[in-house]
Amino acid sequence: MEDSIRVPYSGTGNVPQAISLMPRLSLTLHLDDKHVDVNGIIDSGASVNVLPYSVGVTLGANLE
Repeated sequence: MEDSIRVPYSGTGNVPQAISLMPRLSLTLHLDDKHVDVNGIIDSGASVNVLPYSVGVTLGANLE
C-alpha cells in the first residue's frame, strides 16, 4: 500500500468559511523554464482535471 497524507480543509478569500472549505494542496507547476505556484483542490472522486486558463497562459502552454 502506498503512503498517504492528510490534507486539511481550508477556506479561501472572503467567502463564508462554511461554504468554501475544501482540501487544498499547494504545488508548483512547471513547463519548460517557467513555473507557477498554485493551490489545487483535491477531489479524489473526480473523473477530469481542470487547469485554469490563466495558469496555462502564465506557463506559456499552447491552449489551442
